[in-house]
Amino acid sequence: MNKLTNSTCQYLSGFALKYIALICMVLDHIHYFFSFTGKIPLFFSWAGRLAAPLFLFCIIEGFIHTRNRKKYFLRIYLLSVLMGLIQFSFYNVGYSLVRGDGFFPQNQMLASFAILLVVLQGIDWCEKKKRLPGLAAIMIPFVLPYIVIMLLSFCASGGYVKTAFFINLLVYTVLPCHLFILDGGTAVLLCGCVLYLFRKYRTKQAAAYAAFVFLWDFVRIFLYLKGNASVAIFFTEAYEWMEIFAVIPILCYNGTRGRGSKKLFYWFYPVHIYILYALSCIVYNCLYK
Repeated sequence: MNKLTNSTCQYLSGFALKYIALICMVLDHIHYFFSFTGKIPLFFSWAGRLAAPLFLFCIIEGFIHTRNRKKYFLRIYLLSVLMGLIQFSFYNVGYSLVRGDGFFPQNQMLASFAILLVVLQGIDWCEKKKRLPGLAAIMIPFVLPYIVIMLLSFCASGGYVKTAFFINLLVYTVLPCHLFILDGGTAVLLCGCVLYLFRKYRTKQAAAYAAFVFLWDFVRIFLYLKGNASVAIFFTEAYEWMEIFAVIPILCYNGTRGRGSKKLFYWFYPVHIYILYALSCIVYNCLYK
């Protein structure tokens, strides 16, 4: 019997999930780029908590069902390299493009997805008894950030400025490291592994996801604040736990691809980010200059 048996509540296709995630993402980014105006309601960002987990879920479904994993990976990876190069430029040579308050976009979710896909391929190889390449694909993304930290520390102590510059360029582009990514990073990597390992049991998958979000976004923050967190803070500052509500559309997924343009989702992410950023710069200059 199929462990992902359809029921009357499973009426959302893969594209439907992506469109829900896209709408939530746009709301989130409107708050992200224009919160300095004080005019954007916080619930835009609350709704935005659904975007990343839904896109993450769809990325994993795409990895499972795609006919060409190499091509699938390269689409995401090459876009992440391009966006990483742009972000690196903001840090190093794009000072004139930084908004007046010092803000610039640091959206690297595609880099987080690219790292995850490498690990998922490693898990797949291990399941197929290809243990050596499998373990390498799993371990390298987890270990690489610590190697980079050691190299950067060595460069700092030895005054190797140019070498450190080159290493940072690699980290932002062709060798993304989960510990260095502010948008997703380690949380996406671990959560993605949880979703993938429970992929054959939708209810267990949703429960495992909810447990991960609760531990990572609620308990971790509560412990960080040493138990002194008020209820309000989980609605005003530490509201990442609202990602838990993504279990609802995930449980409504019917296992079908649906109808839509897959290219839209690849290009919409970077394009809308830089358009919103440019608009935010214009608004900032109008208000404060």
